[in-house]
Amino acid sequence: MTLSQLRTFALVVRLGSLRAAAKELGISEPAVSAAVAALRAELGDPLFVRAGGGIEFTPGGRRLAAHAEEIVGLADQARREVAETVLASTSLRVAATVDFSEHAADALLNAFTRRLPDCQVDLTVSEGAELADALVRRTADVVLGPRPAGGELDAVPFLRYQRIVVAAPDYPLADPAEVWRHVWLTGPAGLEELSEEGRWVSRQAVWPDLVRFPSETDAVAAARAGDGVTPALGHVVRADLRSGALVRIAVPGTPVQGLWYATVLGRGRASGPARALQEFVTTPTATAAMLAPPGVTPHVPRRPPVHVALWS
Repeated sequence: MTLSQLRTFALVVRLGSLRAAAKELGISEPAVSAAVAALRAELGDPLFVRAGGGIEFTPGGRRLAAHAEEIVGLADQARREVAETVLASTSLRVAATVDFSEHAADALLNAFTRRLPDCQVDLTVSEGAELADALVRRTADVVLGPRPAGGELDAVPFLRYQRIVVAAPDYPLADPAEVWRHVWLTGPAGLEELSEEGRWVSRQAVWPDLVRFPSETDAVAAARAGDGVTPALGHVVRADLRSGALVRIAVPGTPVQGLWYATVLGRGRASGPARALQEFVTTPTATAAMLAPPGVTPHVPRRPPVHVALWS
């Protein structure tokens, strides 16, 4: 059993076909078949069978897939850590939800890298439902956002927030109870199902009509212009509420209290930089940086994180 065979099989499982795995790896489909055949012969298990125009994995195949993902992730991590030793630097891969990335990630990571100036941080933007998978597959060292679903993860709460429903002062809404029948303006993620606000909305009798914008900032601007209502972060729209550009709608159940978590792999499998960030996010310095109005936190130049949108 080789690392190459495991990497190939893990990709077959993730993509659901040999052809797609071959295309992703840039090799021929027979080469993928040969790698899987070698695993079948060594393990004495067919791993998958053809079914309904696709493939269906055996119990042994599903178990191998779980181990293969972790083994491949460990190998990639080992290569990276050895390279870091040679270069005398460290790197940290952070995955965050869109709302956290937009409103708090840059300030947090700027403050963190002022403490660890040799740490190079790469930030990817992900859906909340993908955070646990990013850790298990080791494509991220630490994830920031709602608490991921899954076992053997170490999640530390670090920032409490409130979602309130706001609109322009002249927005035509006579009864707050009718807000569910109006247009709701959101960022590109809509309402994350793992977040408290997502759970709150899912408990309502009517799911509102969502109009998604490239950012929550754009959604707030549209609400300010009278185009609908938006479930905004309370501290983000505080200035608008004070100036009267927006008003809060007293929707039952609001403000929705939420928590953001810093999550790493449990059982001692997290990297040193991941643990360092997880500890840092709970400090007063980190909290002050994340909640400060734009332009207030002193900026110290650092290598900017790489933002990669993972929307499908």
